[in-house]
Amino acid sequence: MRFKSNKRKSYFFTGMILSTLLLVFLAPMFIGGCSNNKATNNTLQQEPTIIVTSFYPMYIMTKNIAGNIPDVQIINMTKPTTGCLHDYQLTTEDLKNLEKAKFFVVNGAGMESFMDKVTTQRPDLKVITASNGIALLKDEDGEENPHVWVSVSLAIRQVQSISEQLAAADPAHAQAYQTNATVYVKKLEDLKSRMHQGLDGLKQKDIITFHEAFPYFAQEFNLNIAAIIEREPGSEPSAGELAETIALIRKTGIKAVFAEPQYSDKAAQAIANETGVQLSYLDPAVSGPDDPNAYISVMEQNLAILEKILGGK
Repeated sequence: MRFKSNKRKSYFFTGMILSTLLLVFLAPMFIGGCSNNKATNNTLQQEPTIIVTSFYPMYIMTKNIAGNIPDVQIINMTKPTTGCLHDYQLTTEDLKNLEKAKFFVVNGAGMESFMDKVTTQRPDLKVITASNGIALLKDEDGEENPHVWVSVSLAIRQVQSISEQLAAADPAHAQAYQTNATVYVKKLEDLKSRMHQGLDGLKQKDIITFHEAFPYFAQEFNLNIAAIIEREPGSEPSAGELAETIALIRKTGIKAVFAEPQYSDKAAQAIANETGVQLSYLDPAVSGPDDPNAYISVMEQNLAILEKILGGK
């Protein structure tokens, strides 16, 4: 009987040892499995909503609307120095960025001439068009002018349009989009008020600009664009066009020729040298730093330049 009892005890202790070893062996697998599932869930939860913007003005607007939302990532498709998208061709990197995007914020009105390729490549991509609902100006050939953001009032409408479209398409972030847009619009309204105070009383209203970026700006602040040197950047004016502009300046007494900092001022400089008027620069806000306040800073600089040249300050 004593032998049988010892045998039972031996079996008991052997079973306990085997069970303990089995638990020790399996525990890391259970812990590791739980840890991996948790990591996977966190990865899924933290995957950002990617918004791609077509060029700098759209990037700055979108940055003010969504830039402080932790799980929203904004990518500007083109380089900050690109300027207006005249004849811009999509690159492989652009297409890769668009492949990742949930939303694509564009100016519209013909600025992004590559949109057919985008919609072919990404037919499911949600396009947010900032110029929706804005009445467009046309040149003498009937071509619509897409440079609506250069008007502060229309920039405000574009910000509101972007936020409304994003909120409708992305309900999870709707409140944040709308709150941020309201804050930014208030800043733009303050800018608009200051610019009207500085420009409305100017007696000299005639200006000569570099290309067709400023008609909306001129319309808002009651300026008269008497001549345009280059309708498209890089399209050098003919000798006859230069002579007409020079004759106009001498006849009207226009005080300044305005070039743009993003482009060559060769033609504008030739006109200034020939007439003796001052060559200055107006910035259409198509390039600049990665700063949410960049558009406001550019317009403040434009205000100071116009007050100095046209107002004699």
